[in-house]
Amino acid sequence: MERLQRLFGSNVAGQPMQPGMDTPTVDNAEMVYISSLSLLKVCDNPGYREWDLIQKSTFHILIISFAASLAFCSAGRAGVPMEVMGLMLGEFVDDYTVRVIDVFAMPQSGTGVSVEAVDPVFQTKMLDMLKQTGRPEMVVGWYHSHPGFGCWLSSVDINTQQNFEALNQRAVAVVVDPIQSVKGKVVIDAFRLINPQVIMLGQEPRQTTSNIGHLNKPSIQALIHGLNRHYYSIAINYRKNELEEKMLLNLHKKNWTHGLTLANFSEHTEINEKSVKQMLTLAEAYNKSVQEESTMTAEQLRTRHVGKQDPKRHLEESVEAVMGDNIVMALGTMIDSVSF
Repeated sequence: MERLQRLFGSNVAGQPMQPGMDTPTVDNAEMVYISSLSLLKVCDNPGYREWDLIQKSTFHILIISFAASLAFCSAGRAGVPMEVMGLMLGEFVDDYTVRVIDVFAMPQSGTGVSVEAVDPVFQTKMLDMLKQTGRPEMVVGWYHSHPGFGCWLSSVDINTQQNFEALNQRAVAVVVDPIQSVKGKVVIDAFRLINPQVIMLGQEPRQTTSNIGHLNKPSIQALIHGLNRHYYSIAINYRKNELEEKMLLNLHKKNWTHGLTLANFSEHTEINEKSVKQMLTLAEAYNKSVQEESTMTAEQLRTRHVGKQDPKRHLEESVEAVMGDNIVMALGTMIDSVSF
């Protein structure tokens, strides 16, 4: 047994294992804590290192603060349908905990699967300005949005994460989906790359050593795009109190006066003109469809709108929308004229 260990066993630094010693194995005992504000801002030769001598644990705790939560959701929704990215500021509390206190967005946008590289000049200037305002936190990772297609890392994202892990092996990549996120549930996940050398040696990339007792079920999209093969997921926790929870619940909350808010009259007129032109086109298409019904068989009538636009249904929806908007506009104008 000791002979096999000498042949196949090695530690993280690549040195041969001493006989009679166990090999440290990567586990998933790390969690990331992200603040609520940061979450909503998004919906923004190395020498001797102790980390090289200790096999990293993937059960890190990622703590997301209230500020970071706000940043994630705000930046992600502002960039739809394009991807947005930014850097996460925080601290590495211990070997099992990463705390994200705040984030800031980068002046980059991307297509449906990737974002551009990080601008080092903007990053340096932003960190210097944050230090002047009393924010001495370090960069603990980066985030970007996947609007509408889930949380996973593309090949470009993996290359970006490799650059971050070259600077700090504990760097975290957070992906948020502002489209699939709903009130009370944010579609977000944190990732870190798997060392390919460990897989080449035939060792288990991870083992569970945590006593938290839960496992997030990965999506099929994430598994297809290399989850648990090229990168692994890290558990996320949110540090928030009762007041912060109330603030999150009241965010973007509409009251009864929202429906009486008057829109810009010029914009309202343009919308009405476009709607009337669209209704005219739909009415002509519906008239043509009615004339074609007399020449169709029963089977053709059942499948005539499959994969095509139903002019009758779209015409009804357009009429209801135009009538509702104009009634609300007229009612609000009348109430404002009487009240003020």
